[in-house]
Amino acid sequence: MEFNEVVRTTFAARAFTDEPVTDAELRSLFDNARFAPSGGNRQPWRVIVVRDRGPRDALLPLIRPTMQRYMAQMQAGEAPWNTVNPTRLTDEQIAATPAPEALLRQVLDAPVLLVIFVDLSYVAAFDADLDRVGVIAGASIYPFVWNLLLSARNIGLGGTLTTFAGARESDVQALFGVPSHFAFAAMLPIGHPVKQLTRLKRGPIEDFVRLEHWSGPTLPG
Repeated sequence: MEFNEVVRTTFAARAFTDEPVTDAELRSLFDNARFAPSGGNRQPWRVIVVRDRGPRDALLPLIRPTMQRYMAQMQAGEAPWNTVNPTRLTDEQIAATPAPEALLRQVLDAPVLLVIFVDLSYVAAFDADLDRVGVIAGASIYPFVWNLLLSARNIGLGGTLTTFAGARESDVQALFGVPSHFAFAAMLPIGHPVKQLTRLKRGPIEDFVRLEHWSGPTLPG
């Protein structure tokens, strides 16, 4: 594909055919993704390729509570899991909210799961001492993750960036034998999409670009 087509049509694929993803296809993804930038070029990523049924089944009860809270907050008109406005819901209300089992199963049943971790001993978290959740360290892992999805799209595969396993990070680390200083970053279901989307909806540039100041004008058309 042409570059513009790849970046404008890489969609969140969650429904896949039964066609397997080969080792050669995965090597192609990783071969491209490894050229992502990272702080100091330390390349702090580690990937576990999961095809076996056992770990997938073990992930389901770990991510179900996270999705219950997500759905409960959505239904209450809240922005789920944000760190600025605490939820008004009780633990009982959250526990009573059904998780989207079909969606979770759909993700976990993809031909292959890529579980991605970042070595925290390698990344420079310049916002570590600020009184808010840290985001800077993500600059050394999410370009790599997005390169994987772009590379998948380029060869007719698809996937989506999920992070809901992060709420149970220590359990995920234990499941896969991951050292504690490797933080969970993403879980990507990868496969041949049932349907290839070619049009995505995004807000216009005017919604998010300003010149010189938060209140400045946007770029001229």
